[in-house]
Amino acid sequence: MQLRFQAAYPNPNPPIPLQLPKGSLKMPPETLRQHLAQFLSPAEFPADASPFLLDQRKRYTSANCLVVQPMSVESVQKIVRFCAANRIAITPQGGNTGTVGGSVAQSGVLLNLSKLNRIRSVNLADNTITVDSGCILHNVQTAAAAHHRFFPLSLTSEGSCQIGGNIATNAGGLNVLRYGTMRDLVLGLEVVLPNGELLNHLPPLHKNTTGYETRHLFIGSEGTLGVITGATLKLFAPPQAVATAWIGVNTIQAAVDLLARVKNHFAERLCSFELISAFALDLSAQFSYISAPLAAPWHILLELTDSLPRDDLGDLLAEYLIGQGCENAVLAQSQRERADLWTLRENISAAQRSLGANIKHDIAMPIERVAAFTAACDAELLATYPQMQIVMFGHLGDGSLHYNTFLPIRSNEVYQFEDAVNAVVYRNVLAQGGTIAAEHGIGSLKKHWLPHVRSADELALMRAIKAQLDPLGLMNAGKVLA
Repeated sequence: MQLRFQAAYPNPNPPIPLQLPKGSLKMPPETLRQHLAQFLSPAEFPADASPFLLDQRKRYTSANCLVVQPMSVESVQKIVRFCAANRIAITPQGGNTGTVGGSVAQSGVLLNLSKLNRIRSVNLADNTITVDSGCILHNVQTAAAAHHRFFPLSLTSEGSCQIGGNIATNAGGLNVLRYGTMRDLVLGLEVVLPNGELLNHLPPLHKNTTGYETRHLFIGSEGTLGVITGATLKLFAPPQAVATAWIGVNTIQAAVDLLARVKNHFAERLCSFELISAFALDLSAQFSYISAPLAAPWHILLELTDSLPRDDLGDLLAEYLIGQGCENAVLAQSQRERADLWTLRENISAAQRSLGANIKHDIAMPIERVAAFTAACDAELLATYPQMQIVMFGHLGDGSLHYNTFLPIRSNEVYQFEDAVNAVVYRNVLAQGGTIAAEHGIGSLKKHWLPHVRSADELALMRAIKAQLDPLGLMNAGKVLA
């Protein structure tokens, strides 16, 4: 078997290049531990650091670093102050569920925030919840539900990802169409700045026009500007009525056209509109031991919710779909059927592992251009790599797609083709006015692509902000900005 490619890494699993400023120190982990042990408790040093070193894709491994797990905001401040005084690199880490090497360290302190995991307060009058950054997303959802409230961020990794990481990457997920991204869900932040000072603005103010809104600097910053230690998040009334449908369509354009009509008809009740290829569905169905609901080239998982109890939401959806000529469709008739439909969607990521290592793309573009992108990109890739398998699925409702490519190589050696494959995918994405990172950030994996998505003026402003807040360049060094 021979595969053609245009460019390749000399190493199929390249290390993350570490970029530290002049004068920075690479203190041996044991020496670093001795220093930090003077003000940290033994419980803030994990007995076994190995679970925190390997990223979830088993692609990158942290090395030459000390893992610490502070148990208080004060401990975070002490660690950061010590590192600033001694020019020691700091890599913040949440649930370590990222896909772009964003929480991998090659020196200094790997600051895992898992032990900052308190639900600080629930404010029903303001519909907010204030939490530590190390809280697991599912636990925040559960805490909200205990007060008959709803926190809408929902991700496949919600059982392990943490709020701080969700904020640092401006996570999106399944409910963006109705509730927005993490940026829309954060009312206040608590951040330890690179000099160890605490920026605390957690009060749940719904209106505040006093100058620059500083919290937005840190949302999506991927730990390069400071360490998020707490957040005040918006809550909502829980859905009281749900209607879920699985619809088969012949083309992506048909799905896009249906989305426009459904949004206009059901307005804010439209919560999710997922696009799934037939190949992705087949993989998930086999993995999940759940039969595919129907046969079609492309599939839509559509969900309506209403905050008021009503029994006719499903009937309204069924009548509308029939009126739109959507005869190849299934409406969930029970909670079990609804759960099965969502399992098929959520298990795609796990199911595709049977194909081996993949070259993953987390992209977004204007919704009206998704069909054109897919046609052009598929054709170009398959012309060069006839044996390639493409798994495509994602949140069509907000133009965010997972476009994952598989070559017949089971190991990480597939990454020798990454530059060439990415060049094709990202060129087609940019041609449609899209972006190379929709949900998972830039990290170290995509930083050399950032100049293709951001203008020179934007990059200059980003570097100026970084230089002002982190003049020593110690916060998550080597990530985002090349």
